[in-house]
Amino acid sequence: MKTLDQLLSEGVSGRRVLVRADLNVPLDGQTITDDGRIRAVLPTLSALIGAGARVTVMSHLGRPKGAPDPKYSLAPIAVRLSELIGGEVAFATDTVGESAKATVEGLADGRIALLENLRFNPGETSKDEVERAAFAGELAAFGEVYVDDAFGAVHRKHASVYDVPKLLPHYAGGLVLRELEVLSQLTGDTQRPYVVVLGGSKVSDKLAVIEALAPRVDELLIGGGMCFTFLKALGYEVGKSLLEDDMVQTCRDLLERFAGKIKLPTDIVVADRFAADAEVRTVEDNAIPDGWLGLDIGPASVTVFAEAISRARTVFWNGPMGVFEMAPFAAGTRGVAEAITKVDGFTVVGGGDSAAAVRALGLPEDGFSHISTGGGASLEFLEGKTLPGVAALQAASGADEGATAVKRPTSDAAEA
Repeated sequence: MKTLDQLLSEGVSGRRVLVRADLNVPLDGQTITDDGRIRAVLPTLSALIGAGARVTVMSHLGRPKGAPDPKYSLAPIAVRLSELIGGEVAFATDTVGESAKATVEGLADGRIALLENLRFNPGETSKDEVERAAFAGELAAFGEVYVDDAFGAVHRKHASVYDVPKLLPHYAGGLVLRELEVLSQLTGDTQRPYVVVLGGSKVSDKLAVIEALAPRVDELLIGGGMCFTFLKALGYEVGKSLLEDDMVQTCRDLLERFAGKIKLPTDIVVADRFAADAEVRTVEDNAIPDGWLGLDIGPASVTVFAEAISRARTVFWNGPMGVFEMAPFAAGTRGVAEAITKVDGFTVVGGGDSAAAVRALGLPEDGFSHISTGGGASLEFLEGKTLPGVAALQAASGADEGATAVKRPTSDAAEA
């Protein structure tokens, strides 16, 4: 695939460059609580405006239902982007309407415009190819070339990710290239021992990545809400903890197939209710009281997990160990994250809630080799799926796909 560096070498002064970014940041009302994804795209935007390009940025935010919704407006992101980039970012109050057209037409060399939330238009996420292509055509009219630097969205077959590249010469941004390079290292010849830490709420969300990575790794540490389905598979009672009854047998099968590799918590922090001021206890993994719910791994588990991590030369972590947003249940996530920062080797945080936890807990981002911006995209890559946005970049390059395609851990049979 063609790269941003190639585009810059061709010259972009005065040219209209359409950039797909992932500015899907968490908001508390109009306040951005984590601007990590905005900061991640700054190198690409800075390089383009520094070279004199007229840059139009497009992104989604949240899950509006194909129509304008004030709580999902990108207006606060435009303000923060202006602050970070050191210059005014012109904001269009629609995606392809009169405001967007006027804003893009009014751009001077070296300036940036931001379109309103792409998902305010039903064509962005439509499964109807004609509707999606029509919206892509309207977006493509805003640029002469296209740059995709939205790794967090490349697993979506959406108009701005999959269809616009068919209409414009296009290039992979620096963030997308870095993400693919890093994740490829996790599926190739890794330094060993190789430890994977998985958390989050559901086994079903992580089943495919467990299946893909378990044969490759030395140890697979499982915490978060998903651990209770595994504990249930061992015959333990889990009280009112998160549980996927239909996945219990699957977990039992995984424990048998990967015996000795999969490690579960040995103690659990439980509460009588889901609240920061709940009554809290630490109990053995097989002694969760009836009516109580597990909300974090316990201190003994943190010690065991940290010891396994300390032996590793490669670590991939995706998913918090507990409800880190509440202080009584943050110690597990903090302990695991701090252990990873001490690893002498290659360490990757797999985006999503894990990346949010790193910043929310005030941990040093430079303590990790890489913090991904795409939770779902990184998991699907590691599962061996084709990422539609990446496939579109490769196909549109006109180069021999066999020579340019990113190495896959399995066949490209599955598509998001």
